[in-house]
Amino acid sequence: MKETVLVTGGTGFVAGWCIAALLQRGYLVRTTVRDLSKEPAARAAIASIVKDTSNLSFHAAELLDDRGWAEAMAGCDYVLHVASPLSNAPAGDREAFVRPARQGTLRVLKAAVDARVKRVVMTSAAATARPPLELNLVSDETMWADPHDPQFDIYRVSKILAERAAWEFMEANGGATEFSTVLPGAVFGPLLTAGNLGSVRIIRDLLLGKPKFLPRLGFWVVDVRDIADMHVQAMISPDAAGQRFIVAGEFLWLEEIAKALRQGLGARGAKAPIRRMPSILVRLLAPFLRDLRPLVPLIGRKFGLTSQKARKLLGFSPRPSSLTITDCGKSLFDHDLVRNKP
Repeated sequence: MKETVLVTGGTGFVAGWCIAALLQRGYLVRTTVRDLSKEPAARAAIASIVKDTSNLSFHAAELLDDRGWAEAMAGCDYVLHVASPLSNAPAGDREAFVRPARQGTLRVLKAAVDARVKRVVMTSAAATARPPLELNLVSDETMWADPHDPQFDIYRVSKILAERAAWEFMEANGGATEFSTVLPGAVFGPLLTAGNLGSVRIIRDLLLGKPKFLPRLGFWVVDVRDIADMHVQAMISPDAAGQRFIVAGEFLWLEEIAKALRQGLGARGAKAPIRRMPSILVRLLAPFLRDLRPLVPLIGRKFGLTSQKARKLLGFSPRPSSLTITDCGKSLFDHDLVRNKP
């Protein structure tokens, strides 16, 4: 008998690839969306990877509402909790970001425990395991980031507090339901839809020639296809229960990402900037530019982390970052999100 997996947030970037990976492995897959009118487009996107989507069903459920979750969970063997609620609140409203992330996560976990799901795998972020930058430590899964550390923007603070709340809830209430978390770096790779760009906005902006001068910023890059595979492995591996997994490939500075776009896309990548903005200028401008302000602590820093645990227990073997960046850029053109074609 085929096992059933619920993936939350079926219209999302990572969730779509998780759904495709599960269908390719023969699972029955359910996914939640806030509005069932989104089903045709989401199904068509997944069908671009997996031709037969007959084992996929859609269920209406909102992370900030109890309705629909019991029905979506009933009879499921596993849950991949990938969705994260978005807030329209002002960027300075900390609780408006944190509360939905934490409450939405706890709502999903409670429904999963009530349904006696075997295991829940939750998408978190590598930043949740990052120590203070001045300590120059290599992040691993034993570490917990301080949500009051100024290096973190509100989005990452919400991830830190949501994952903490999740572990506390499962330790107290999980019962027979096992729990694991996947902590990705900066997720790039091919898009399935034109919506919910997330970190892919970085690639889009570079292809559009923005910013004209690059701040000295870097990211631990990971391919969305590898992240999807790691969710599945964390779901089925006996050794993954009760574990956190940092999943990241290579560290790249923005200028290295831009170079990969130019080399991988040829004329279509020609607008990717090549000149660097002096770090002192970034710091001077930061108080006046909202997007720059939270990035100042990361200027010029290559913070360390290790994915050795995921390599050992889950078989993580990341794609070359150049392939990830190039495929991401190609998909932006394919979805008409960048139009500076030669």
